[in-house]
Amino acid sequence: MTFANGWTISVQWCANTYSDNRNKDPFTALSPIPMDSTTAEIAIWNDVDHEMMDFGDDNVKGYCDANEVASWIERVSKF
Repeated sequence: MTFANGWTISVQWCANTYSDNRNKDPFTALSPIPMDSTTAEIAIWNDVDHEMMDFGDDNVKGYCDANEVASWIERVSKF
């Protein structure tokens, strides 16, 4: 999701992401069966200079619960 301020947040919870679905078969992820998850990974960057946010040890923050994802979406929208 890209906001009017030029910042983007990516939220993913498919197979091979830092979420509850990390170790699921990627072919299952492509099936029409929903892949529910209580956690997701996020990445945040600025579309002007394409600099990714550094979360300390990675440019991706994994295993975020729904409240944390919502909090990051709100923060990014106000950068």
